[in-house]
Amino acid sequence: MAMSMEQYLVEFDLDQNITILMPQRCCVAEALAFKQTFLKACQASPSAASIILDFSQTQFIDSSGIGALANSIKESRKKKISLLIKQASQQIMATLEMTGLLKYLHFEKQIKNLEKKAVHTDFPITHPSVASKFKRFIDIVGSVVGLGITALMLIPIAVMIKLDNPGPILFSQVRRGWMGKPFKLRKFRSMVTNAETLKHKVKNEANGAIFKNANDFRITKFGSFLRRSSLDEFPQFWNVLRGDMSLVGTRPPTFEEVDKYEIPQWQRLDVKPGITGEWQVNGRSRIKNFNDIIAMDLKYQRNWSHYYDLKLILKTVKVIFSKNSGAL
Repeated sequence: MAMSMEQYLVEFDLDQNITILMPQRCCVAEALAFKQTFLKACQASPSAASIILDFSQTQFIDSSGIGALANSIKESRKKKISLLIKQASQQIMATLEMTGLLKYLHFEKQIKNLEKKAVHTDFPITHPSVASKFKRFIDIVGSVVGLGITALMLIPIAVMIKLDNPGPILFSQVRRGWMGKPFKLRKFRSMVTNAETLKHKVKNEANGAIFKNANDFRITKFGSFLRRSSLDEFPQFWNVLRGDMSLVGTRPPTFEEVDKYEIPQWQRLDVKPGITGEWQVNGRSRIKNFNDIIAMDLKYQRNWSHYYDLKLILKTVKVIFSKNSGAL
C-alpha cells in the first residue's frame, strides 16, 4: 500500500516494512518534511519491523538532510526498528560514511554486497566556500604561519600551564565539523584537568544548544589569560592544515550541542568550522543566545567571499588586542 505523507511517497508492505522514497534534493525544507513523514509513518505502523530509505532518486544532501537522518536514527533505535538504505549513490554513501551515520544503518538484503563499502567520491557542495581552492590555499598558508608562531610560544605556554595546574598541555575534544563530520580539536588547556566531570556543577547561563558561564570556576588563572588573548586557540591551526577547519567559518560545536539541534540549525554546518568567524568579532563570550549564533552563521554563509573572509580575519586581530576580548 502506497500513500503520500508531506512531500514523500511512503509504502507499507505485508511484512510490516515501511519504504520512504527520498527526494532528489534533501535540504532544509525536505529535511523538515522528512522528519514529520518519518514520525507519522512510525505512528501509522507501530509494529513495523524495518524502515527502508529509498535513495534511488536522491542526487544531493546537505547538513539539514544529515540532521534529519541523524534524528531518524535516534527514533528508530528508540523504537527498535531497523533502518535500511536502498539504492544510494556513491556520493550519498560516502557522505554517510564521512559523517559517521553509516555505522548505524543497514542495507537492504539484495543490494548488501553492492553498497556495503562506500567508495571515495566527490562530496556534495553545500556552500561555495567548501569548494573554493583559493580559500583552501589561504587556509594552508595561514595555518603554516600560525603553527610557526605556535611553535615559538609552545615552551613558555607549556611551562605556565604546568606551573598553574599540573596535567596535559593540550585539551582534546571530538567536535562536529562540516556536514557533522567528527574531528579531534585541540587547544592549549585552560581548565583544570577534571573539568568535564565538574561541568554539572557549573550553571549554564546561555540559552539553547550552547554552554557558557562568565565565572566558570574550572578555568585556571593562566587559562583565563589564554582565553582573553585567544592563545588557547592556536593549536587549531593544525586542524586548519589538515582540512578539518578553516581560518574563517562557524564555531565548531560539540556532540552534545549538535544532539540538541533542530533541523534548520544544522544549516550552520554547511560550511567548515573556523578558528574565527562572525561570532568572534561580534561579542564572543557575551553572546548567550544560540539563536543569535545561528543568525550570525547564516549571515556569514550569505555574505561569504574571499574579501569578506579577509575582513573578518582583520577584525579578529583587532578584537584580540582590545580590552574587551573574551573566550569562546
